[in-house]
Amino acid sequence: MTIIKATDIPSISLLYKLQKLEAAPPGSKPIRTRLGPDKIPEPSKALNDRVALLRGDITTLAVDAIVNAANRSLLGGGGVDGAIHRAAGPELYQECKGLGGCPTGQAKITNAYELPCKKVIHAVGPVYDPIHHDRSEASLVSCYIESLKLAVKNSCRTIAFSGISTGVYGYPSRDAAPAALSAVRHFLTGHDGSKIDKVVFVTFERKDVDAYDEAIPLYFPPVPENAPAKSKDEGTEAKLEAEAEAVAHDLPSAPTSDPADPGHVEKKLKQGGL
Repeated sequence: MTIIKATDIPSISLLYKLQKLEAAPPGSKPIRTRLGPDKIPEPSKALNDRVALLRGDITTLAVDAIVNAANRSLLGGGGVDGAIHRAAGPELYQECKGLGGCPTGQAKITNAYELPCKKVIHAVGPVYDPIHHDRSEASLVSCYIESLKLAVKNSCRTIAFSGISTGVYGYPSRDAAPAALSAVRHFLTGHDGSKIDKVVFVTFERKDVDAYDEAIPLYFPPVPENAPAKSKDEGTEAKLEAEAEAVAHDLPSAPTSDPADPGHVEKKLKQGGL
């Protein structure tokens, strides 16, 4: 297993430079979410440098905290939840067993044990209800905000999110990605935003990859190449160019197999899993 350090995960600034991400078409608007924005915000290199996107295995990331899409029991299940528990070892299960579960929309933090990260934040997303979409979105947004609050409280400056609720909980990826991005943008531009150095969105399935590729430019648009550089960004431009050359041919490979354990799906649905 190849361990990926936080500094090696490409920021969206770098992905724009590598043309792995493209600006939204003219006239595009963000999908309406409870935290906004109502229109594409002004481009910010400072923000784009702190948001990252990676298609891969979240259990290989040596960040301060990874966010597990957990079920209410916090005792593991299928998909990414099960993969995190297996990679962490039995001590994670034992610690989770003593937490008394977790309500939907909330999160709890544990040690990471055999994982390369320092902490695991377990966020319980909603089972998607198309009739009460706003209620589902409120719970999903809460997962991201509460996870970021826990990260700050525990001095975790780099954090990676798995796709919360987009598995057997049925949340459409093209609705979940905007909710996640708007929540993270809201936090990063808020009072405690400066306490987070990097937020990584980790995708796995193609539907999630496509959803984030489409949504990121609406919430974190690229800075035009001909835009005048701000003094605080001038010193990073040469570094970004060097990173682009170094990373262009060495981005982590996309996963070729699904980590989901089909045998856990029925059990996880009963428990209220991912």
